[in-house]
Amino acid sequence: MPRLSVRLEKRLHPSPLVNVLVPVAAVFLALLLGAVFLSLTGQKPLAVYRAMFGGALGSAYGLSETLVKAIPVMLCALGISLAFKMQLWNIGAEGQLYMGAFAASWLPLFHPDLPAWLMLPGMILLGMLAGGLWALLVALPRALWNVNEIITTLMLNYVAILWVDYLVYGPWKDPQGMNFPLTARFAPAALLPTLGHSRIHAGIFFALFLALLLLFVFQKSRWGYEIRVMGSSVPAARYAGMNIRRNIYLVMLLSGAICGLAGMTEVSGITGRLQHALSPGYGYTAIIVAWLARLHPLAIVLVSILFGVLQVGGYLVQTMGVPAAVAAMLQGAILFFVLGGEILSHYQLRPARSREGHTGAGEQPAA
Repeated sequence: MPRLSVRLEKRLHPSPLVNVLVPVAAVFLALLLGAVFLSLTGQKPLAVYRAMFGGALGSAYGLSETLVKAIPVMLCALGISLAFKMQLWNIGAEGQLYMGAFAASWLPLFHPDLPAWLMLPGMILLGMLAGGLWALLVALPRALWNVNEIITTLMLNYVAILWVDYLVYGPWKDPQGMNFPLTARFAPAALLPTLGHSRIHAGIFFALFLALLLLFVFQKSRWGYEIRVMGSSVPAARYAGMNIRRNIYLVMLLSGAICGLAGMTEVSGITGRLQHALSPGYGYTAIIVAWLARLHPLAIVLVSILFGVLQVGGYLVQTMGVPAAVAAMLQGAILFFVLGGEILSHYQLRPARSREGHTGAGEQPAA
């Protein structure tokens, strides 16, 4: 007897509309899942979401805190999007951020008398250099021996975080810090300027400039075209004479440098010192942001602000008896639905009639 089955068929030309709808649907479904969870715990989902989004966007203070949380995520997401475009899976943005923060902190701690015009560019250069070299440690084995960069970048995160912990608990610990794991405060010359009386610092301009620069690189430059080709097909890129190994080095170096800049902006724009638990996971959140934004630089800016809203709103709803971890749960749900939606972006369901015990040539029923 014939039966109806369904098979996945690869889309030859993925629809731009689908590429837009899938991330939007992912956010909606994540909020819907969060609403179910909140209902089961006795909360009113609409009231909680109203408090989250209203608190994060409904006042000047809430908006400024949202942007403050979005800046490091924005920078890290822009950095890893450069690597992801080439199918280099840089999962090490968190560690590169910490290494950037460490290197940038060295200058104001050991040369506190430098003027601002020399101090801040020096901190930017050191932060980007440290983040880039940390990523280059992964690029070398990847280019030479095809070592999986997912594992190496992930493991190096812990090395970087523990290195910073060693410094702030040990040789760089502030003797006047009441035994807290942090360094001495930076001199005013080492602090990024802020907008008015808010905590929004100049790091937001770094992020916006890099978003526009990467947009130009991806869409208008020859090098951006090479990155896309190598990300789509390494054999085709090799056949066209593109230098794969050199581009692995360069892309990972620049990717890590941008993530290192995120660390510099945190110590110079927010904390004013190097400290334990500098990042609550900005580098990991950036992975979700980059995928949700489809690696588009301008979309990364917008999605980073959305995640800033979730983080700030998560803190605000604690007054309603809702744990702040609800924000992390929503972030994880968004990633889950985005990854699931990737199937719909690149494949479509096709009905396939087959007879019991027989499958047509070339058909592989999925159900």
